[in-house]
Amino acid sequence: MSLLSYILSVAAASVTLLIVIDMLRRNRLRERHAGWWLVGGGLALAVSLFPQILDAVADLIGIDVPTNLVFFVSIALLVLVCIQHSAELTKVESQVRTLTEAIALLEKRVRDMEPQARG
Repeated sequence: MSLLSYILSVAAASVTLLIVIDMLRRNRLRERHAGWWLVGGGLALAVSLFPQILDAVADLIGIDVPTNLVFFVSIALLVLVCIQHSAELTKVESQVRTLTEAIALLEKRVRDMEPQARG
């Protein structure tokens, strides 16, 4: 690994972690959403600082090209983020449906009461 690629990888991982932490601090990202991004950024920083970790883990698992391990872990983290967001979206859709039904019932009740209030 060249010095420039070493510096760029450490900088990219550090910037990613700093952005996530700043978004948490400013309440632009909730803790439960930041978890996977912090894990990914932390792993990226660890592998950037100590590239031999990637080689050792790839050898341990039996992966010939360590870069393939990076792609696998990245895709796995993104899949976990997608699953988390899908679960939360399902919950929010259910809540929206419940609220919409409640509003419709209240609107009907108001329409039914209007003639009584005039008469």
